[in-house]
Amino acid sequence: MNSLPQGYRALVIGATGAIGSALLAHLQADPRCALAVGLGRHTTPVVDLDDEATIAHAAQQLKTRGPWHCVIHAAGMLHGPHGMPEKRLGQLNYAQMEATFRTNTFGPALVLAHFAPLLPKQERSILAVLSAKVGSIGDNRLGGWYSYRASKAALNMLIKTASIEVARTHPLAVLAALHPGTVDSALSAPFNGADIGRAAGDAAADLLRVLDGLAADAGGGFYGYDGQALPW
Repeated sequence: MNSLPQGYRALVIGATGAIGSALLAHLQADPRCALAVGLGRHTTPVVDLDDEATIAHAAQQLKTRGPWHCVIHAAGMLHGPHGMPEKRLGQLNYAQMEATFRTNTFGPALVLAHFAPLLPKQERSILAVLSAKVGSIGDNRLGGWYSYRASKAALNMLIKTASIEVARTHPLAVLAALHPGTVDSALSAPFNGADIGRAAGDAAADLLRVLDGLAADAGGGFYGYDGQALPW
């Protein structure tokens, strides 16, 4: 990632997932990276998206080790204890909608709130979240997957809005939402992810390449793993 300064520091939140762990490995292997740290429910400090206090505490703990030039939020949920993605309106229920939004929208929103201040104010920096193309309202042609689509669409709005605010104090920062494509992971496994998805390492390399190529005025955008801007 040549656009970041020599000795840059990086954080990956959700570093135990397939894409998160691959992103962390790529960053740790970059000779220009002085420090790359993965965060999650079983790290020190802990980041649990269901517990706002852990997000705030982790940011406070890591502040003294910064500034952090690259922060990537890679956690997400498509299915879980409350069931698979809803295909019909009749399948909507509070428990699944709340769980999906807590992981895909509310948690990342708090990450933005607590970790954006850790970016350097006068150096190139990146703060990215993993979104999904199915969160595009303009590209929605098949319907279904109600909670997941809506949670990612809301996440896209959050990153766009945050980019406007952060630019006022961090003019060289780039905030972006990223679509990683279908990756062979636990998230995609029930949908033949192993057959149709790419290796997590390949996806991570593509995403970092996209971030590397984004200019400062591209902040707040929604981009695919191939670098193409995606419709809202």
